[in-house]
Amino acid sequence: MTIPNNLLEVKTHAAAGYKPVIDFGAWRVALMRSCPDCLPQNIKHFGCHDETDEVFVLLQGRCILFVADGHETAGTIHAQDMEPGKVYNVKRSVWHSHTFDPEALVLIVENRDTCGTNSRDCDLTESQRKEVVDLTRKFWK
Repeated sequence: MTIPNNLLEVKTHAAAGYKPVIDFGAWRVALMRSCPDCLPQNIKHFGCHDETDEVFVLLQGRCILFVADGHETAGTIHAQDMEPGKVYNVKRSVWHSHTFDPEALVLIVENRDTCGTNSRDCDLTESQRKEVVDLTRKFWK
């Protein structure tokens, strides 16, 4: 028996990368899977959102969430090997990125209007890029 769409929406995302799946009012739910830009050796910049926190929940596989202090650019990098079912809230204006294993699926909750006009990117130094790779190796031996 099929439930009418006005009662229940069911969404999925099987391709690589980020995909918003539900927008409602002021918030958005997205799903993200591994993509080439998220491989540790390909992470060249961190982003931050100046008007909102961003919530991440690991649903399957493995994901490392990277956060960094600093205002104009990313400073000291910290890494969190995410655990399935735990909620990770990256605070507003905190630099962040992530790396995924091939099976990873991450749920993301953010403001619906999170976009380039209220978010920033900063390029990582060669030393910081190496640190991202080294931190990944440390967690995923």
